[in-house]
Amino acid sequence: MQTSNALGNLKSIAKNNKKRLAGTFGLVAAENVLFLTYPVFGSFAVNAMMSGDVWTSLSYSLLVLVIWSIGAMRRAVDTRAFARIYAELAVPVVASQRAKGLDTSSVTARVALSRQFVDFFEQHLPILMMSAFQIIGSALMLLILEFWAGVTACAILAFFAFLMPKYAKTNDLLYLKLNNRLEKEVDVIERNNGYQLNKHYGWLAKLRIRISNREAAGYLWIGVAMALLFGVTVVQIATTQGVKAGHIYAVITYLWQFAMSLDDMPRLLEEFSNLKDIGKRVEV
Repeated sequence: MQTSNALGNLKSIAKNNKKRLAGTFGLVAAENVLFLTYPVFGSFAVNAMMSGDVWTSLSYSLLVLVIWSIGAMRRAVDTRAFARIYAELAVPVVASQRAKGLDTSSVTARVALSRQFVDFFEQHLPILMMSAFQIIGSALMLLILEFWAGVTACAILAFFAFLMPKYAKTNDLLYLKLNNRLEKEVDVIERNNGYQLNKHYGWLAKLRIRISNREAAGYLWIGVAMALLFGVTVVQIATTQGVKAGHIYAVITYLWQFAMSLDDMPRLLEEFSNLKDIGKRVEV
């Protein structure tokens, strides 16, 4: 039920802001495609440098300029879009929560929580898109460039996909407790009772530490998996004759793209658990 409410809220925001989101995420998609393909162009540039071909080498700097130009355009556009989306979102959230008979402290907390739906579009969805592009794209490119490295990358993805439901379920429970506390924060402050304030903020600290510890454990597991992937790839390249410098550059770059994008997953899972719980409390 929580998932459908969260998705319903996200769909509602997307439906009411089609043009703004289409412009922003069109630029995100273009940026991601260029980031995914640049190691291939980089491998050509490295081989050109090794052979003394200056002009072909310089083409790589032009690609870098194009990538950063699109990134700059995207950052300029999305700030305007999402600031306006939140401004239009806050008023109906207040009205709907008031209509349900909630007190001022609960309404205040829920309006603050509703901001996280906008944050999802502004901050987390671009990261999710980039991570998905790079995880899947890098695994496919590794299968093409170094087959056993690609097979290992796919096996790592299957392993983490198997663990994900249990990891997400625990996240859901932690964010339920955290947001319950945050909704009571205004009441606790108004009472101005030292014991209750210490208890409230102590619980918030414990919950955030537990969430952070789980995120850190996720990063460690990813680090172990990446060490295995790098090891398999290095052995494969080292035992192959006649490997060019450009090929090594492309393979290592795709390994790092895969690793850094997979590294984003624990935090993105936490954000979606948070949104699922907020979706139960707030209709936007």
